[in-house]
Amino acid sequence: MRIKVDFDLCKGHANCMGEAPEVFEVDDKGFLNILQEEPAEALRERVELAVKHCPTGAICLEG
Repeated sequence: MRIKVDFDLCKGHANCMGEAPEVFEVDDKGFLNILQEEPAEALRERVELAVKHCPTGAICLEG
């Protein structure tokens, strides 16, 4: 699985970080950092929740 983010859509709400803090981090200025672009399969459920709860639809998964 590979994470793709449309940084033009991301507004730094940090919902993704709440669902999968091992994978997503939003800094103090509201910028999203991807900590694991290709996270382990064991994190799939949490990453899928992060995608689902992104209010702007900025995150998607490949694979």
